[in-house]
Amino acid sequence: MAVDSEPLRVENARSRQRYEVRTADDCAFLEYHDSPSGALVLDHTEVPPAFEGRGVGGLLVKTALEDARAQGRRVVPACPFVFSYIKRHPEYEPLVHPD
Repeated sequence: MAVDSEPLRVENARSRQRYEVRTADDCAFLEYHDSPSGALVLDHTEVPPAFEGRGVGGLLVKTALEDARAQGRRVVPACPFVFSYIKRHPEYEPLVHPD
């Protein structure tokens, strides 16, 4: 997938506590934080107009969920976009923290 011929790559910007997709001019991101229980709380997704309709939001969420799965962590979908993504992709429902 590319925006203006640039390949899209999701990076975990740990110092900013967010997953990012950047081009020269724009940045889409999914903010997160760790809960006291150790779950990964997915707080907020922001996709600028240049990325809209290209699946960038879904790419951010999928990457965060796959990272959580690989680390054996649960997630809290605090962001409505993340919540709806998980509902559309039930294979991720086991990752949702029970609280």
